[in-house]
Amino acid sequence: MKLIRYGNIGYERPGLLLEDGKRIDAGAVTSDYDEAFFAGGGLGRLAQWAKTEAVDQPAIADDVRWGAPVARPSKMICVGLNYREHARESGADIPSEPVLFFKSTTAIVGPYDAIKIPRGSEKTDWEVELAIVIGTRLSYASEAEAMRGIAGYALHNDVSERAFQLEQGGQWVKGKSCDTFAPLGPWLATADEVPPVGELRLWLNLNGKQVQDGNTADMIFNIPFLVSYISRYMTLLPGDVITTGTPPGVGLGMTPPRYLRPGDVVELGIDGLGQSRQEVIA
Repeated sequence: MKLIRYGNIGYERPGLLLEDGKRIDAGAVTSDYDEAFFAGGGLGRLAQWAKTEAVDQPAIADDVRWGAPVARPSKMICVGLNYREHARESGADIPSEPVLFFKSTTAIVGPYDAIKIPRGSEKTDWEVELAIVIGTRLSYASEAEAMRGIAGYALHNDVSERAFQLEQGGQWVKGKSCDTFAPLGPWLATADEVPPVGELRLWLNLNGKQVQDGNTADMIFNIPFLVSYISRYMTLLPGDVITTGTPPGVGLGMTPPRYLRPGDVVELGIDGLGQSRQEVIA
């Protein structure tokens, strides 16, 4: 299944994207794709409803906004420097263990919403990433348990302000959490909808020119290990999001560095997870 949310900011409703591209409302099954939905067997109920009812549902109009495919999760955990070449372009050593940081959930926006450059920013950057959405409560999970506990996957742009992140002391979180810094979606794809997650191409274009072109096969730490590892240090709740790092080609790594400016357009995609597009505004 491909889970979507749609509607005005703050008033999104749950829906499904069908194989023919039709978007339909799924409010008959749940009020939202949130912790209660995933924890309460919502995916199973949704799948059963879709088999018998989806074809008869009216289409959502094309001009209705796409929201992030999950309601605001309890937390958004990010993995830094998880592609070897990105670590090198950042001037960092290859990590011996996953580098973890948080991204505020208030940064989450829809896949086609604008990126707003924050006040005082001169170094806002892009990062295409594969995001994992957790489906069950996980604590000290084995790698097998971790994989069974994943609800699905989504496309994510881990927008980052490098000066806030790297030059102003403290932790990375303040360079990662500004409003609009987490475009997510267009959909949450369940595992059966996605090619093998260890072999997914991911790419990003800036103003029509490709700047990132990578593959999840180049990850330093793979998905089963990451989810299991993170669950040692915190309980993962249904609906939580884990973002898994970015391949090379970010603005920080260019010579000279190239950062986002008002008027820029970022387009990105991952195999099986669709494409998103964000215009940059002041």
